[in-house]
Amino acid sequence: MQVDCESQDEVDRYWATLSEGGEEGPCGWLKDRFGLSWQIIPTALTELLADPDQDKSQRVMKAMLTMKDRHRRPAESRRASVAPHRRG
Repeated sequence: MQVDCESQDEVDRYWATLSEGGEEGPCGWLKDRFGLSWQIIPTALTELLADPDQDKSQRVMKAMLTMKDRHRRPAESRRASVAPHRRG
């Protein structure tokens, strides 16, 4: 199951409710107390993954896959973490 959330508060609320008695996983995945798998997704992340700039969307995916607690980070921090690296 997938839950799309408009705000970080909504992400936190669903995460806390559904993970109670279950187990947390990477990339926004969790299992509830009944063993059902859920992915809690901020809509901002969905928009970033669908960006027409393929380099940007690939950076977003790469960053998401390395984040264990992605669901707890505000969308602004996620955006900053996928900004292109500047060569000095």
